[in-house]
Amino acid sequence: MGLFRRKAKDSGDQTAVAQVDDVDAATDDDAEVTDAESVDQVTGDTSDTDESADDAADSAPEGRLPRPHTVDRSEGPFDRAEVDDLDSRLDFGSLAIIPESSMEIRLDVDESGQEITGMTVVQGESACQLQVFAAPKSSGVWDDIRDEIADNLLGGGGTAEEKLGPLGIELHSRMPTRGPDGRTTYAPARFVGVDGPRWFLRAVLSGNAAIDEAAAEPLLAFLRRSVVVRGTEARAPREMLPLQIPQEVLAQAEETPADPNAKPDQTGDKSDTADDFKPFERGPEITEVR
Repeated sequence: MGLFRRKAKDSGDQTAVAQVDDVDAATDDDAEVTDAESVDQVTGDTSDTDESADDAADSAPEGRLPRPHTVDRSEGPFDRAEVDDLDSRLDFGSLAIIPESSMEIRLDVDESGQEITGMTVVQGESACQLQVFAAPKSSGVWDDIRDEIADNLLGGGGTAEEKLGPLGIELHSRMPTRGPDGRTTYAPARFVGVDGPRWFLRAVLSGNAAIDEAAAEPLLAFLRRSVVVRGTEARAPREMLPLQIPQEVLAQAEETPADPNAKPDQTGDKSDTADDFKPFERGPEITEVR
């Protein structure tokens, strides 16, 4: 398992769960989409009659599915109360994971370099970014957030289509970005959201995993093995839950000698140097779809 490369991220994005920048987290150039105005929640009648189901389907905007949709979490992702212990997992505070040996973990940090704002797991030419947030006790937030992401994408010239996946309703998109030659290219992204007890877990698949089910399967399996540790603190809905580096990883990094042949980061971002956080092997680039 490849370990971590930290990537700086604007601290102002911590509570903007619906914002879609940095979803292509395994590449050097992030796609950015400006925030849209708040939109009305798209809902259907919650009764079980065929007539109400038809009405809900008719009322859903093009590219979006009727809701609500219940998700079975019996196979994960899990809440801390649903597992006996975290001994077999890497404990990142609000999120505990079991990565495969072929996966590289990258941590996104805020501009000050002090707070971890997300985690990206890279495997081959695919990546999965994870972020976990607080949610209300009475209801989930994924339906609202998904609508906001879709409106942001469409407003920025991208595409957004809801599809039913193994963890419920997903949002499949193509995000526009302007290349160095001035041409507009489109990067695929697949948004997956899971509402749990007072928490919300968002995953964004990019690269091959956004368009190929076989490439997405191991990352979705990794997502299912994850455990969210919400804690008992009172938090505002959509507030990001804190992540931290596991102590065993810090100890390993301190024991690993620095590579004297390592080259400085040439991407122009504010990533930390290898001396600060070892090892810093760059992962493979995510293929962009034109």
